[in-house]
Amino acid sequence: MSPAAFLRNALRVLIPLAVVSSFYLYLYPVFLGCAFPLPQPVDKAEQDTVAAFQDTLKQHVLSSNKAAPFRLLALGDPQLEGDTSIRNYNRESFPHLTWAIRHLTYKTDQPSLRKRLRQVVHDLVDVFFDDIPDTAESIRKRIDLFGNDFYLAHIYRTLKWWAKPTHVTVLGDLLGSQWIKAPEFERRSWRFWNRAFKGGERVPDNVALYPAEEYDLAGLLGVEDENAAAWRRRLINVAGNHDIGYAGDLTLERLERFERVFGKAAYELRFELPVTDPALNATIYDPEKNPDSNRLIPELRIVNVNNMNLDTPAADQSLQDKTYAFVNDVINTASAVEYAGHFTLVLTHIPLYKPEGICVDAPYFNFHAGGGVKEQNQLSADASRGFLEGIFGLNGDPNAPGQGRGRRGVVLNGHDHEGCDIYHYINQTEGEERQWRVTRWSDAQAEKLPGKPGVPGLREITVRSMMGGFGGNAGLLSVWFDENEWEWKFEFANCALGRQYFWWFVHIVDLITIVALVFYGVLQAAAAVGFDTEKWPTANKSGASKNEGIEKKPVHVGNGDAKKG
Repeated sequence: MSPAAFLRNALRVLIPLAVVSSFYLYLYPVFLGCAFPLPQPVDKAEQDTVAAFQDTLKQHVLSSNKAAPFRLLALGDPQLEGDTSIRNYNRESFPHLTWAIRHLTYKTDQPSLRKRLRQVVHDLVDVFFDDIPDTAESIRKRIDLFGNDFYLAHIYRTLKWWAKPTHVTVLGDLLGSQWIKAPEFERRSWRFWNRAFKGGERVPDNVALYPAEEYDLAGLLGVEDENAAAWRRRLINVAGNHDIGYAGDLTLERLERFERVFGKAAYELRFELPVTDPALNATIYDPEKNPDSNRLIPELRIVNVNNMNLDTPAADQSLQDKTYAFVNDVINTASAVEYAGHFTLVLTHIPLYKPEGICVDAPYFNFHAGGGVKEQNQLSADASRGFLEGIFGLNGDPNAPGQGRGRRGVVLNGHDHEGCDIYHYINQTEGEERQWRVTRWSDAQAEKLPGKPGVPGLREITVRSMMGGFGGNAGLLSVWFDENEWEWKFEFANCALGRQYFWWFVHIVDLITIVALVFYGVLQAAAAVGFDTEKWPTANKSGASKNEGIEKKPVHVGNGDAKKG
């Protein structure tokens, strides 16, 4: 078969395959029906995913007034690895070959020629069994790191384009190790901002505010202006254990370099939802005009909590004291639980405590020999109660303020790469034996626990990792305000691209197709100028060479010769 014919037949397969696979890859949220959940009526238990998808499509064509005013794209644990994950990092690729040459050129001391040659043979064997495999694996890892940056970028870029989030968060473990030195930290940080999350911006320090009684708003929800456009570019980055370390590893140096590049590790953001109906505005609490109302101006409070050093012992006690002071100030500046209209969204990294069997990661603690938390899967039960009873004001005592129902809100975190969706609750009817319990969110819904009288509770969503090994997942959180009940509501959905192998497959097929098209184009151009590209160069056969150059003459037949046939 000629080269032109071969390429023509190959392209008949490659072009449709490349077009279909690329079309799916770059529009995967469309094919999977990914969309932010829509605000739903009170009597509707299940999300209408079809309506949400149709509304998202409508946003690309016209506009939509059904979408939630706050739509958070939540990405968990990208964990950018680097040079330290490469086998031959910071050393030459073929050290045994170098030593073999040194032995042969008498640049090493050996007692005899026999031992010198024996050492050369050993080094040459190690070249094949150590150097070559290590170098091959190192090359593979470098290619993998390069591709992984763009795999993560594809998830971020595609969902940001299709789903149209109003805000984006990365829930910790932005990088792959807290132990890396400054040069490697800078390299990975550059890759984070210039490859994986290109176009993103850190939250400015003057916007990321410390909790206070008097505060400036970070923006208005449901209003399209320059500030809203700025928030679509910003990344609310959460500090994780691979960014700054656990309590036993967290130092001021690690914290400062993280905050310099990715933004503050602990702050709050407050967004207000304007109420345009004059009749509803008249029902809002006012110390002079309407002092008896329990309705506050609708407000969404995002609290970015660095919970890496909430548990003890900590390497730096002063940093831990600052973390606890921050949490206490979050509690002290929150609205009273008796009032309605505020919503608290806590973004953090390590999940709250839950018994074994609820999520993939069971409770686990490990400590350094000299003291300090070395590793943990979850917060301790005591630290978790600080969130439930402190920040959210939930209480097992029915006589507590607000009957113990607490504040509306939700916790989003990462760390457990498998993800988990659970519900913390406490049954006030159990008296002195009451305690915090945890169940899966699906089970809580089946038992109708959320909103049940006498059973305060809080939903905690651990977003599955966006790494390729966990399916390239992303979380879609919608939060909206119900003016009839004067409270915020929310819903959550997942959207997973799939493992990184498919991303690699599509781009390799595309590359092969492009190369094949180029070569086929060259052959066609050659044919246009007179070259015969439809035939292979004719090779001389060995049998034909004997007769080559011999002139064949007709055999003379005489009159008396017999003729056959």
